[in-house]
Amino acid sequence: MDSDVLVLCRGTIAAASFRERVAAASAAGYGGISLFAVDYRSGREDGLSDADMRSLLSDHGLAVAELDPLMHWIPGRPQAERGAADEAEFFAIANAIGARSINAAIGVPGVVATDLVAESFAGVCDRAREHGLLVHLEFLPWTAIDDLYKATEVVRLAGRENGGVMFDTWHHLRSGLPDSVIDEIPADCIIAIQTNDAPREAEDNLVIETLHRRLLPGEGDIDLPGIFRRLFRGGCNAPVGVEVFSDELARLPFDEAALRAADATRRVLVQARG
Repeated sequence: MDSDVLVLCRGTIAAASFRERVAAASAAGYGGISLFAVDYRSGREDGLSDADMRSLLSDHGLAVAELDPLMHWIPGRPQAERGAADEAEFFAIANAIGARSINAAIGVPGVVATDLVAESFAGVCDRAREHGLLVHLEFLPWTAIDDLYKATEVVRLAGRENGGVMFDTWHHLRSGLPDSVIDEIPADCIIAIQTNDAPREAEDNLVIETLHRRLLPGEGDIDLPGIFRRLFRGGCNAPVGVEVFSDELARLPFDEAALRAADATRRVLVQARG
């Protein structure tokens, strides 16, 4: 998968079943989807076998771009969510239906030593390599790894060929760093992208905002064309995921929400490449 592939991220149509997610992604022209572990579990509970899921993906010209999110991978860190998938479950899902990568993030606030994060990330990468998987680290602005600089440093210290950074445009805006930081890091270490938009001014509670009130690309204040120009100029060739957690978008039929997200992102990419 490269930057010509558009990925329908799970959060954009969070309530969709596996079948509905695949159908909506295919109808809107995506080349991939992201999944939470619960989506795979629900598909099995709905009577789909692994072979059924693989066939659905293949018949619709889709692949699983990433399994998201791996939150419990640093020893001694508190759990962000009980029952969340661990790496063993993600590896099993990838073995069952295929996947390009796993998205790792620190789930809860608090100080964590960068060396410990890098060592833990390297371990995930080593174990993921045995399953043919990439691993990307997503920075979240309310955690210890809260911006692109810090995520890039962890990846550098880990030094694993299958490791890289997940660049989410919402998290980047809320991190407070200027877009010019993209020019100061090796952009080819960014191996996954999630795009979305937001107003310039943040809400008081970033977690509530990010999970309920993201905007479609082009509807907020993020300079998305400029960001993509910087990424492409720096050598980033990652697939472009569209992740718009939005209560407003969630009221729409799945096909319509997926199409709106795809069309909005394509308009941004045309501007970036024009």
